[in-house]
Amino acid sequence: MSKQDFYELLGVAKNASEADIKKAYRRKAMKYHPDRNPDNPEAETKFKEIKEAYDILSDSKKRAAYDQFGHAGVDPSQGGGGFGGFGGGGAGFEFNDLGDIFGDIFGDAFGGRGRSRQSGPRAERGSDLVYNLTIDLEDAVHGKNVEISIPTWSGCKSCNGSGAKKGSKAETCKTCDGHGQVRMQQGFFTVQQTCPDCHGEGQVIKDPCSDCHGQGRIRENRRLSVKIPSGIDNEDRIRLSGEGEAGIHGGGSGDLYVQVAVRPHNVFERHGQDLYCEIPVDFTVAALGGELEVPTLDGKVKLKIPAETQSGKQFRIRGKGVKPIRHGSHGDLICKVLVETPAQLTNDQKDLLKRFQKSLDDSGIDHSPKAQSWFDRVKRFFENRTS
Repeated sequence: MSKQDFYELLGVAKNASEADIKKAYRRKAMKYHPDRNPDNPEAETKFKEIKEAYDILSDSKKRAAYDQFGHAGVDPSQGGGGFGGFGGGGAGFEFNDLGDIFGDIFGDAFGGRGRSRQSGPRAERGSDLVYNLTIDLEDAVHGKNVEISIPTWSGCKSCNGSGAKKGSKAETCKTCDGHGQVRMQQGFFTVQQTCPDCHGEGQVIKDPCSDCHGQGRIRENRRLSVKIPSGIDNEDRIRLSGEGEAGIHGGGSGDLYVQVAVRPHNVFERHGQDLYCEIPVDFTVAALGGELEVPTLDGKVKLKIPAETQSGKQFRIRGKGVKPIRHGSHGDLICKVLVETPAQLTNDQKDLLKRFQKSLDDSGIDHSPKAQSWFDRVKRFFENRTS
């Protein structure tokens, strides 16, 4: 009876790559392995055929001979040069454990090869922390050192983070022999699970430290000095490397992130690198002009108000804003003028204003250009609706 073509046995094309051949072999071997098909001679025979096909096609020299001469090129019983096989002078065939066949797929769960004892508990990096810090606008613009208190895990000084009482040390776990994992047979599969006694550490502490109770770290409030850089803005974060929670079993500490929030100011608003403020201006100063003292975060400055200044007019004071933390030059202070209408007038003052208004009306000059422009736009609006 002639043998079936090796490529057909594995279900691959003749130009298949080594990776495709290996993948096909794994799939077929899993299906026909004797352990999965007890008391099934046909499955065992099929498995042998698949194994032979893979042995030939996975070897470049054997595959070349097979491609050129067929089965005769690789089977001594057919007169070929022969590379060994199931019969004759070859190395023969042995049933391999599934760990040998699929070890590189499923790792140590099957074969167990390469599993070494852990040298100690696995070090774990500490968690990062976030601290919400609210500061004043002045501190955000000029910078400041701020003291904060952080509730966190810190390394235990009594045991130097080992978790074991001074003079003692952790011992190798007898249940898993220091591997951190144990094997359990479940039917066809060997399942690897975390050791229930050492919880995967590979070591157990028989005599734990009385201060940290074997954790290697303790809970405490730690005081830190945080430097607030000048120009920091709302929602910016400051990273303090290594100031987070202490690691476990010698692992590095996490980082501390200080999340900055800036309190609303009663005079200024910040928009990027500029500051904004509103300045109430007396009616007569706005009309006749004058000079005002304007507050800044660095002190007072003089602001000249031209005559006939209208409400809403903005004046820019250069360099009195914020210097950004990352780049750029100082921003500006933008002052918005709000002209105040006199309040709580006496009868005499009201008479003076009436006479003043009459003098404006009798002058024949348009003293309210914005009002006249607005009325003209309203007039055109109604004309367009009726047309």
